[in-house]
Amino acid sequence: MSTFISLLRAHHDALMTASQTPVSPDMKRAIAAMESCQTEAAGWSQWYCRHCHHHDQSPLSCGHRLCPQCQHRTSATWLARQQAKLLPVHYFMITFTLPAELRGLARAQPKALYRIMFSVAASLLKDFAQRRHGGRSGFTAVLHTHSRRRDLHPHLHVMVPAGYYNPARRQWHKGPKRYLYPAVALAKVWRGRLLAAIHQHPQLYLPARLPAQWVVDCRPVGRGLPALKYLSRYLYRGVLPDRDIIGIDGDQVTFRYREGKTNHWQHRTLPIVRFLGLILQHALPKGLQRVRDYGLLHGSARAVRLIIQLLLMRLGWRGLPGEPATMTKASRSCPHCAQSMVCTGIIRTG
Repeated sequence: MSTFISLLRAHHDALMTASQTPVSPDMKRAIAAMESCQTEAAGWSQWYCRHCHHHDQSPLSCGHRLCPQCQHRTSATWLARQQAKLLPVHYFMITFTLPAELRGLARAQPKALYRIMFSVAASLLKDFAQRRHGGRSGFTAVLHTHSRRRDLHPHLHVMVPAGYYNPARRQWHKGPKRYLYPAVALAKVWRGRLLAAIHQHPQLYLPARLPAQWVVDCRPVGRGLPALKYLSRYLYRGVLPDRDIIGIDGDQVTFRYREGKTNHWQHRTLPIVRFLGLILQHALPKGLQRVRDYGLLHGSARAVRLIIQLLLMRLGWRGLPGEPATMTKASRSCPHCAQSMVCTGIIRTG
């Protein structure tokens, strides 16, 4: 049982009535999902062993993207999908950060603002790629909403392979391994375009004061499969893994986090209800896609990626053309004979 979910169940009523922690509809959906996760309320999967004919049942997981019990499968699925698109190039991670002055807007209108962040970052990177080499490139953007201290801190992590494809010549051009785009130029365009898009949106507003300089980071993260494995752990980690909840004393809970500059562990202690609200504020709006692929990494570009992979194989790359990732079937071992069991159905109780 997850420590966070245990706290959520034990302090449900106090959380729902706490004035300092207003519970939004998105938070309520997350609470309902996590409290039912792997319980009878979520339903059951039915299992049968063909070897010893044993029947069994197992409670279903909720699958909510905030749930600490359901994160590992999401990360594994993303990694399998990205491996099908793997290229023998260096990868970069670009981070687009929203300044503190706009975090109130993220609380009030998260769905509209986060969609604009994706749109602006994508158009910006496509324009930078077009001006630099004129070929086709691709990238994957992932939305994070929390800082290391788990405060609200919306930002986009964008994974970019260093290289581009020239469709006219059917050529792949490998990019440099240490430099992609100038971070200062990215930050200036990010600021200008995002503010313009917010100003034009009928439901969004701009505060009176905004910083003149915004933060964009662009750094290399490695080559090929090792880079993807690192990114899958980084991009799909939960808001707060249970292993980082290190103490519960009365109505106080303590969790740990790594301080960014020193990389040393720091501790933060909060009242339990405030702690629950701190984590639940990162429940994303219903229907918002948190991970988006663009260009050569988009699902519709599979044929072009296959051409690129075949071209690279002719040049000596020993990798195999990627196959589309498929969801693996759920499996479990029989508690009596240890043979594989088959799922024979799902029982919904809700």
